[in-house]
Amino acid sequence: MRNQQFVALLYGWIVVLGLILVSGMAIALLLRFSSFSEPAVDWVTLVIGLISLFIGGAVAGAKGRKKGWIIGAFTGLGFTVFTFLVQYLGYHVGFSLQQTVYHLFYILAALFGGVIGVNIASNHE
Repeated sequence: MRNQQFVALLYGWIVVLGLILVSGMAIALLLRFSSFSEPAVDWVTLVIGLISLFIGGAVAGAKGRKKGWIIGAFTGLGFTVFTFLVQYLGYHVGFSLQQTVYHLFYILAALFGGVIGVNIASNHE
């Protein structure tokens, strides 16, 4: 039982990190080869992060099939801890207030994704 939820959590994290990496490459190419303005990138990255965490939470919830809100919340929390560790250990900078608010919304997006994922998975049985 716990093993299935842990595997679901790993699936969620892999999906989130994969989507973030692919979208990061797409944004880098867009900035390099177009006239896309840099101030607009802040909003684009926020939306991409919310969508990626929602999808990752949904995948984790669908794989876990139970307690989707917990699996989704841990998916978002794991992403936030990973981001914090990279930022703190790599750049010696903690989260700002703005980043803290963003990450609270990321965790909520993953939580709602986990709820939706469990419901979608239970409807296909």
